[in-house]
Amino acid sequence: MSSRDGFESLIARAHALFDRLEQILPPAPVEPDWKAIAFRWRRSNGRGRLEAVAHPHKLRLTDLRDIDVQKARIKANTQQFVDGKPANNVLLTGARGTGKSSLVKALLNEYAKKGLRLIEVDRDDLTDLPDITDLIASRPERFIIYCDDLSFESGEPGYKALKSILDGSVSAVLDNVLIYATSNRRHLMPEYFSENREAKHVDGEVHPGEAIEEKVSLSERFGLWLSFYPFDQDAYLNIVNHWLKRFGLSAADIEAARSAALLWSLERGARSGRVAWQFARDWAGQHAARSK
Repeated sequence: MSSRDGFESLIARAHALFDRLEQILPPAPVEPDWKAIAFRWRRSNGRGRLEAVAHPHKLRLTDLRDIDVQKARIKANTQQFVDGKPANNVLLTGARGTGKSSLVKALLNEYAKKGLRLIEVDRDDLTDLPDITDLIASRPERFIIYCDDLSFESGEPGYKALKSILDGSVSAVLDNVLIYATSNRRHLMPEYFSENREAKHVDGEVHPGEAIEEKVSLSERFGLWLSFYPFDQDAYLNIVNHWLKRFGLSAADIEAARSAALLWSLERGARSGRVAWQFARDWAGQHAARSK
C-alpha cells in the first residue's frame, strides 16, 4: 500500500472516530425560549438546561381558599419583588395538601405579565444553582427559583449549595432572583430525639446542640416563613363548594354533595385542599351532565 493510500485510510478512520464522538458528547447548549413564563431545569449527558414549560398550571389566587393570611403575605412579598423593591426568600411549610405549591403556581399567573418567571429545580439538581443564576443574571425578568417538597438528609450536596445561594457566598445575591421552597419539614431536615441530649443549660437558658443549630441554619436563611395547617370541616367544605361551582354544578347539586364530600375525607383520612379538589373532580365527573 502506498503512502498516499495509508494517509487516506488514516483520514477515513479519523472521520469515523469523530462521528462516534459526536454521538457520545453532549449537544451544544440551546438558548432557552425566553418567551415562556415557566421553566424546568433538566440535566442530560452531564449538562443542564432550562426547558420551557409548554402548558403552565392555570391556578388563580382566587381559587385558593382559607389560606388568606399566607396568601396576603406572600403576595405582598412577590409584589415587592416584581416592582424591583427588596423582598425575601420564602419557605412554605406545614401540612400536606394545604396549598403550599398551588400558591406559588398561582403567583406566577398573577404576575407573569409584570415580568415574573418561575424555574422549577429538583432537589437533586440544587448543586447546579450557580449555573442557573449565571444564566439569568443579566435577564430583565424577575425569576423565582422554585423547589417543591424540599427536604435533605445529612451530608447531601444540595444542602450546602442552597445555603450558599441564599446567603450569596462569595458572589453577591442577585436582585432578580428569589428562592421559594415548600416542605413538610420546618427545618428541611429530619430531627431526632437523641439530638435534644446535646442541649445545654447555661444560667437557666437552653442552648441547642450543634446538630440542631446546623439544621436550623438553613431554614433561617429564608427571610419569610409561612406555616400551613390542616383544614377544619367548614374550610374543607368551603373548598369543595368552590371547585364544584368552578366545574359548573348547580347550587342544588353542590348542596347534595355535602355528605359524600365528608365521607370522601373520612376514607382518605385527611381534610385538605388536595382532597377537596380530588373529590370535586370525581363528583363533577359523575354529575356534570345532569347539572348541564
